[in-house]
Amino acid sequence: MAFKIKRKVFIMNKDSKPKITLFYCINSMDEDGLASFHDLFDLKIVKMACSSMVKDVFLLRGFEAGADGVVVLVCPEGQCRYTEGNLRAKKRVHWVKNLLDEIGINGKRLSLFNLSLRDKDAVQDVIQEIFKNIDEAGTNPLTV
Repeated sequence: MAFKIKRKVFIMNKDSKPKITLFYCINSMDEDGLASFHDLFDLKIVKMACSSMVKDVFLLRGFEAGADGVVVLVCPEGQCRYTEGNLRAKKRVHWVKNLLDEIGINGKRLSLFNLSLRDKDAVQDVIQEIFKNIDEAGTNPLTV
């Protein structure tokens, strides 16, 4: 509960935004959609030709580098240009979330979202969900 009070201050203070590492498939997000993320988060972006390129070690390195949350944006299921890249990414994210829970870092810090290109409403929903997950998980314990 105490973190939620700090979180309100955290959001209002423009100098200290939540740190997010964002992996995204070029078929799930465009530059206009990324602008919404830049305004609200201290963002590190990894652009991928396909979400299947995201590997377990890259997700974990995001946290090691100090991210409060790591987000993977993939195209909708059944619409991957490379057949099942988004399904592979989903399996990897699920595995790493379980690992984060096991080691006490909280798997809610890692999120995967299926997005259609240029779906502005979905981007806003994703941003709200990221804030909710970071509120629940708190700041990255690896940076304390």
